[in-house]
Amino acid sequence: MTEFFSQWLPYEWSWFIATISGILLIALPLMLSVAMIIYVDRKIWAAIALRRGPNVVGPWGLLQSFADGLKVFLQETIVPSASNKVLFLLAPIITFTVALMAWAVIPFNGRAILADINVGLLYILAISSLGVYGTIIAGWSSNSKYPFFSAMRASAQMISYEVSIGFILVCVVMYAGTFNMNGIVLGQREHMFGVFNGYGFNPLLFPMAVMFLISGMAETQRAPFDLTEAESELVAGYQTEYSSMSFALYWLGEYANVLLMCALNATLFWGGWLPPIEWAPLYWIPGWVWLFGKIFLFFFIFSWVKATVPRYRYDQLMRLGWKVFLPVSLLFVVLVSGWLMWRQGA
Repeated sequence: MTEFFSQWLPYEWSWFIATISGILLIALPLMLSVAMIIYVDRKIWAAIALRRGPNVVGPWGLLQSFADGLKVFLQETIVPSASNKVLFLLAPIITFTVALMAWAVIPFNGRAILADINVGLLYILAISSLGVYGTIIAGWSSNSKYPFFSAMRASAQMISYEVSIGFILVCVVMYAGTFNMNGIVLGQREHMFGVFNGYGFNPLLFPMAVMFLISGMAETQRAPFDLTEAESELVAGYQTEYSSMSFALYWLGEYANVLLMCALNATLFWGGWLPPIEWAPLYWIPGWVWLFGKIFLFFFIFSWVKATVPRYRYDQLMRLGWKVFLPVSLLFVVLVSGWLMWRQGA
């Protein structure tokens, strides 16, 4: 895109306009997707519960999310008098901004990527770890006991599962030999028997793909791991004192993070923008169509689990992260590295 603008403008301005255009091309469709994915989420829950779901506002209820957004926008913004007002208003901005920043290194096609950096996976790990600040600041700045308890619970949960996710990603990096997200996708081409595109088809990495999916649910605080919003215990969680657009930013940030985890599942283990089978006619379909199809599949799994699996107790949640996922992920780091060394020696 920089080359396109450089026909009329100096290189510095061409780079600047191309970068801003790329950010808008990702951020605006993403925010629209978040609005529609909330509608899809509610429709999936309704279908599983044998209900109809949103069906009044707009054709088939498609405008329900926009009506909800307008309602939230028109509400009064209430800031508790005893809160730290600067941090109280800053916390949802941090959460929403961090949720969008991670999309900068997600490849939508071979060349459709905002920042094709060599350390793309490390960038995602660094950015995702910042999300905990938006949570803990919200609970502390509210100056209310239940939001603070929820924020402590949420931060412990997010940090616990980030450890396991880190070791899972080590396995992927060892197989791909790169931290570059596009390189990881291309490394999955013809990975299994020259037919299947994706590390998830590898029996050694398939357990890691399953663990990453479950850890993603815990990282984004989705059911059955939504202990931060256990209504009977913590009212509504760390965002209890928020209203109007400050609450909406948490709402949008949560779904943007869920979509990011679905995109990472697709990109790291299931071929990203590649078709699932290495067959030339399948490449006639644009890569972004394959990526979006896989994202929707994983989002359906997220919604399916939320509608059917009962909530974990907090001790069960932490035991799963520290006593199951962490040892297993460490074991697979050893197994994968041993397998790669043996294959290299052979």
